[in-house]
Amino acid sequence: MSDRIFSSTTAATGTDGAVAQAVRAALCHLPGVDNAASAHLVGVASDMAIMSLLALSAYLMLLVGRVSFAQQAFFGVGAYSAGVATAMFDVPLPLALLASMGLGALCSWMLALPTLRLSGLNYAVATLAFGEMARIAFSWARWQVQTANGPVGPMGQEGFRDIRWLLQFNLAPEVYMLLTVGVALSVIALLMIGERTRVGLNLRMVGQDDLLCSSQGVAVERLRLWAAAAAGALAALGGGLYAHRTTYIEPALFDPMLGVHAVGYALLGGLGTALGPLLGVVLDLGLLDATRVVPGWRMVIFGGLVALFLRWRPRGLLDEVTVHRLKAALVRWVRPLGPNPRAQRTRL
Repeated sequence: MSDRIFSSTTAATGTDGAVAQAVRAALCHLPGVDNAASAHLVGVASDMAIMSLLALSAYLMLLVGRVSFAQQAFFGVGAYSAGVATAMFDVPLPLALLASMGLGALCSWMLALPTLRLSGLNYAVATLAFGEMARIAFSWARWQVQTANGPVGPMGQEGFRDIRWLLQFNLAPEVYMLLTVGVALSVIALLMIGERTRVGLNLRMVGQDDLLCSSQGVAVERLRLWAAAAAGALAALGGGLYAHRTTYIEPALFDPMLGVHAVGYALLGGLGTALGPLLGVVLDLGLLDATRVVPGWRMVIFGGLVALFLRWRPRGLLDEVTVHRLKAALVRWVRPLGPNPRAQRTRL
């Protein structure tokens, strides 16, 4: 993942509302945080929420046993399509994000169709090739329309500038941060609820042993197509939010390292729950990048952590066993044993 993504400062400079002032005041109450540091924290929180959506898209593919290095392509599809909708045709941001999710889901589904029979390294290489094809397509895209502020639209390698919906509506960075965090947490909550349903259980079963699932009547191919479409929609949603936060995107941002990081976040955080990818993002962006604890060594440390986890904890920090133990501990804490612990334990 290119460091340019996370070195970008918050683009929106809208008027301060009551919500923005409240967020800034709350952050300034943290130890060692002043106005400048609070602005940095707002940008970091926005980036973490956006990258969590990309990591969740890779997480969905990993659940069904697919390592996809194409999620950055759908991230770019969402960024360009949402930018085109708002900057060139004055579409409201919510509608633009919904449209970008639909386009991302369609592109991901179309990639999943011809690669259904592939697995392992073959599938990973195929998705990597698609991601590079998409990046090259972004570099060829040239389409502008005349607006009141001059010509606007993608210009190939020069990128896509003036995605100014947030500036036009004077939306403060703090408010947009709350929006992105709310979207990310809502997606995580929906995924966690969905994992408790039959479809969610079947997704995990497909990732563990698709042959056994197929013998039990589970529609393996249909589930993988559904997972791919949902993953593409999530990546596109993150891309749309990212484009409007920075107001500028270029093809180089959607390079293969972005897809590698998305998979790394999911593998590092854990595949036992939808909170795993968020944990991976927090460890990288919140600890290694934002705090600058080890300047210049962030990528080395992150790559080393992923390698170590693949060796000793292949399902990540929050794997299925750990999640089960945490849930059991939470149940014991919420519902403590009664006056007859031995009888209570017997019933359990």
